[in-house]
Amino acid sequence: MNAPVSAAATDLIALEERYAAHNYHPLDVVLTRGEGPWVWDVAGKRYLDCLAAYSAVNQGHNHPRIIAALVEQAKLLGLTSRAFRNDKFGPFCKKLSELSGYERVLMMNSGAEAVETAIKAARKWGYEVKGVPANTAKIIVCEGNFHGRTTTIVGMSTDPGARDNYGPFTPGFEVVAYGDLAAATAAFDEHVVAVLVEPVQGEGGIIIPPKDYLPGLRALCDKHDALLICDEIQSGLGRCGSLFAHTLAGVRADAVTIGKALSGGLYPVSAFLADDRVMKVFTPGSHGSTFGGNPIACAVANAALDVLVDEKLVERSAELGAWMKAQLDDMASPHIKELRGIGLWYGIELHPEAGGARKFCEALEQRGVLCKETHQHTIRLAPPLVVERADLEWALVQLREVLGTA
Repeated sequence: MNAPVSAAATDLIALEERYAAHNYHPLDVVLTRGEGPWVWDVAGKRYLDCLAAYSAVNQGHNHPRIIAALVEQAKLLGLTSRAFRNDKFGPFCKKLSELSGYERVLMMNSGAEAVETAIKAARKWGYEVKGVPANTAKIIVCEGNFHGRTTTIVGMSTDPGARDNYGPFTPGFEVVAYGDLAAATAAFDEHVVAVLVEPVQGEGGIIIPPKDYLPGLRALCDKHDALLICDEIQSGLGRCGSLFAHTLAGVRADAVTIGKALSGGLYPVSAFLADDRVMKVFTPGSHGSTFGGNPIACAVANAALDVLVDEKLVERSAELGAWMKAQLDDMASPHIKELRGIGLWYGIELHPEAGGARKFCEALEQRGVLCKETHQHTIRLAPPLVVERADLEWALVQLREVLGTA
């Protein structure tokens, strides 16, 4: 049963229900302020944010260094478009290139735009470098993927809710089972230009592939002269206890998409990263974005990366994540079917008989812990990387009691 909703929240929810499109089903909590891993609703109740805006708030809510960069730049210059140069763009690209290890940076705004950029790059590379015949390029993708919401991207989704009634879809994608090297091997032919894969499937419920999967994909791409493109929009920038999740498997992707935590949750910023051999396919006029690489985006993302490095949030994710996983592994509940976790990112999959994960998320909300269900039966946990161990200990008490393990 849902907790009573304050009058202020009731009025705001009513406005949302009346005037906004019903394309989301949020919990009935109306937030008004955030600081670090905590958020407050309009009635003043405090909650521990264990979703972090789907990993966009890895650095915590309203980090003062990122806020300062945003405010300072907003007072000076907001947008030039890429028709002109600005003094924040080049230095930020250098920082991101050196931190990521990729020679070139192409900035966009949303994660979906970064993925669309990756698709365009792979196809253009296939035609101009690999020599695939025109209009025959094929990209291998995986069942259970979530790469965004554009019509091209949902066309390669296997989620009916994301895909149904949006066709006809863009051709050129072959969907194979995630984590299945044999299936990927069988899909390769001379037209394959890339494999696009999430190192960990976040929206799918924190699905972690077998240890040999990413190395196997790397070997297949090398053998067939194809690109390995890793979507690190949710899994990257510290979430999994490494800057990029795919490097934990000992591989290096040919290209990477990032977003979300690239701005610490304070501005839409994304990027496509690749070396010259891939990025050189883009020439003036062949791709772009009015807002991509704008001065505010660069200033905010620059500060967000500094926070990630200076506060050792990647290392913090690995250390706290290992501790929290051990705590969760000991959580014996008749409702739990499987626990999956890496870094500070967990999926608690419940048995269907439990009646769905949402009611448990609603019960946790009443106790001051915010998380969200995914794919009906999985509770997803992704606290900001600045969270304290004591806060997590308290949250685990609430989780144990809600799941009936206390």
